[in-house]
Amino acid sequence: MFDIRPVAYVIGLLVACLGVTMLLPMLVDIAEGRGHWQVFFESAMITSLTGVMMALASGNARREGLSIQQTFLLTTGVWAALPVFGALPFMLGATQASFVDAYFEAMSGLTTTGSTVLSGLEDLPKGLLLWRGLLQWLGGIGIIVVAMVFLPELRVGGMQIFRSEGFDTMGKILPRATQISSSISTIYVTLTLTCAGSYVVAGMGPFDATVHAFTTVATGGFANYDASFGGFGARAEWVACVFMMLAALPFVRFVQISTGRSLRPLWQDSQIRMFLLTALVLVAVMVLWRVGSGDASGEVAYRKAAFNTISILTGTGYASQDYGLWGGFAVLFFFFIGLIGGCAGSTACSVKIFRYQLLFASIRTQLRRIRSPNGVFVPRYEGRKVSDDVLSSVMSFFVFFVVSLGVLSVALAMTGLDFITSVSGAATALANVGPGLGDEIGPAGNFAGLNDTAKWLLSFAMLAGRLELLAVFALFTLRFWRA
Repeated sequence: MFDIRPVAYVIGLLVACLGVTMLLPMLVDIAEGRGHWQVFFESAMITSLTGVMMALASGNARREGLSIQQTFLLTTGVWAALPVFGALPFMLGATQASFVDAYFEAMSGLTTTGSTVLSGLEDLPKGLLLWRGLLQWLGGIGIIVVAMVFLPELRVGGMQIFRSEGFDTMGKILPRATQISSSISTIYVTLTLTCAGSYVVAGMGPFDATVHAFTTVATGGFANYDASFGGFGARAEWVACVFMMLAALPFVRFVQISTGRSLRPLWQDSQIRMFLLTALVLVAVMVLWRVGSGDASGEVAYRKAAFNTISILTGTGYASQDYGLWGGFAVLFFFFIGLIGGCAGSTACSVKIFRYQLLFASIRTQLRRIRSPNGVFVPRYEGRKVSDDVLSSVMSFFVFFVVSLGVLSVALAMTGLDFITSVSGAATALANVGPGLGDEIGPAGNFAGLNDTAKWLLSFAMLAGRLELLAVFALFTLRFWRA
């Protein structure tokens, strides 16, 4: 019989922790003096008590470890449950959002997607703006732990090639999560503090610097203003470019650098080299397009092209201009680079660079076999032979991604959305990028005008995309529950 208690126990603890974090924006609201602090106090009490009661009710569960089914359910259950409680401040607070809008906003935050249904951000209480940033910051470090602990063990999307040989049993999955998260948390916090300090030096106020540091390092993209990054100066944009790139690199490499005091782990990682090369080429292409079209020149052309390209490539989703007005090439350019993503083990989203590396390695191997039928050729990644199960997992991910994109686009179109909104909305949700294309959900708009059915579909897509699709869809198979 399937025992759900170990799963409920962990989810309960995390829900209680989420409730405690609500006290931070409460203190900010108290300092602001707008009387909004009661909202966070009520939300914190509801969330914390619910989490504690759930953990206590499931505390007698066996502790020897999680089965494969329990681990799949836990991975998805956490990301589905936390937005329910993360939505409370939006429902009870100044926005008075409906449950679907509040859940959409919280899901977008925790999955670091950055799509929003809120407008008039400048007029919202500071506590609510901080809460949006905290949701993304917590989701950013959460997905790193999931990508380094759970997905490799679950053999999802080829992530098993990052499996650490020092932790090779499912029974030790929670101790492993504790060990890895404690090592990475220090790097994550340090990077966030450094980013916030750099924003202050670049001219941001302390509050804006803090919130945008949260959403930059998380590659989330929530901003404190409807114009996103459009109201900040050139120095702030360059700072954002640097930290968006850093956040898209594998955090385990930063841990190795901090312990070994050498930059060699960065240069030796082929995934990092490919990501940096890809970013450089894409920025160069967009700069040439902007200069060639006569829309901009000099430093402005370089900065706007670099900022918006890096933002979409890493899945952050900030916008310093409405790139929808840059022409048809730019629109298609940003649509496709949003499907690339950063490195595995980072806060970046989408397909990830390593999967494209494995895909091209497999294609190259097949071409060599065609040219030399009697030869023995095997695909390799960083000099190591890539096993058949890894390649199969990667190919399955690509197939699932394309099929999911098509099905979701059709489903959104059936709710009454136009073609561009449907396709770009499906892509930005599955890839966790943030802004879509078109007048309604493009960088100059938001998702508030979509119907409720579309918002529920996109909320599910954000969840599935953040957890690499297969970890979620496995729960909908009969064989999974019979195992």
